[in-house]
Amino acid sequence: MFVDTALITVKAGDGGNGHISFRREKFIPKGGPSGGDAGTGGSVIFVCEEGLSTLFDFRFQHRFEAEPGQNGAAKQMHGGDGKDLILRVPPGTLVFNNDTGELLHDMQRGETVTIAKGGKGGFGNEHFKSSTYQTPREATPGEKGETFNLRLELKLIADVGLLGKPNAGKSTLLAALTRASPKIADYPFTTLSPQLGIAEVDAQRRIVLADIPGLIEGASQGAGLGLEFLRHVERTRVLVHLVEVQPQDESDPVENYRMIREELRKHSQALYDKRELVVLNKIDLIPDKAEREKTIKNICRELELRMDRDVIAISGAARTNLNALLERLWKELNPADEVEGWKTPVSSA
Repeated sequence: MFVDTALITVKAGDGGNGHISFRREKFIPKGGPSGGDAGTGGSVIFVCEEGLSTLFDFRFQHRFEAEPGQNGAAKQMHGGDGKDLILRVPPGTLVFNNDTGELLHDMQRGETVTIAKGGKGGFGNEHFKSSTYQTPREATPGEKGETFNLRLELKLIADVGLLGKPNAGKSTLLAALTRASPKIADYPFTTLSPQLGIAEVDAQRRIVLADIPGLIEGASQGAGLGLEFLRHVERTRVLVHLVEVQPQDESDPVENYRMIREELRKHSQALYDKRELVVLNKIDLIPDKAEREKTIKNICRELELRMDRDVIAISGAARTNLNALLERLWKELNPADEVEGWKTPVSSA
């Protein structure tokens, strides 16, 4: 199950208490103080693990506590330190202080971050002895470990985000380009959670793609599934905007494109300004070549896009022109290899 948000409480271990005792042994009438120091409490540490892609582990457990430090003991025995608690999260996890809204950390691949520090252990009375203070009868308690109410949000990290209305063919395209196995069917909202896949341009070049559940009008205000998953395209470097050339619901492809663009603008200006490639999908549904070319040219003209730079026509189901699509995406992701630039996406107005 895909889970991309979680509310949890983490508590680092408290430090142990210092000990008060005096050495009492035969033939040593003035043994002096022997109370040992206490151990430090364990910390709560977040580890970013490459193989994870969901926050499912936090779905049913909401409180996590590290071990406290052990108390000091007689004979100058130092209390043991508490064990750290390791919490593993996927790359792209944002860790917020849920009480203040502060972003504590943005977890990236390979990172290890201490979120809550364990309390220091207290001092035993042996710690306070001196030449002028030979019988100290004091010890200090351990410090409390840090406690935080956290909100975890996962934003998938991908090179390319696939956008479009429900049934635009995103899942079919992802399955055709990668080894991912998203659910595919002829009804809206087949994809109920983001899907990741890795496309191989060739043996040395790979592109990570994310299929985001279909957007509908009003998605930025919570309609459909769009608002819940729009966060996942914020990290992508390039957007692929899939547009059906001949929608099954007989809607206008141009208006469908503009509607999605408007929802992006309402959600985030930064997302709206991302570089975008318009992909006209399902061209196999127009078997007549002349009619197909006319339809593509009309869409490009109305959107003020150039076919040779801003748009590419494909069929995910028939696997038509997919190699060309991957090459176009690779050039955008690697500008040093790019021959021609792309035009900035047009306004939805």
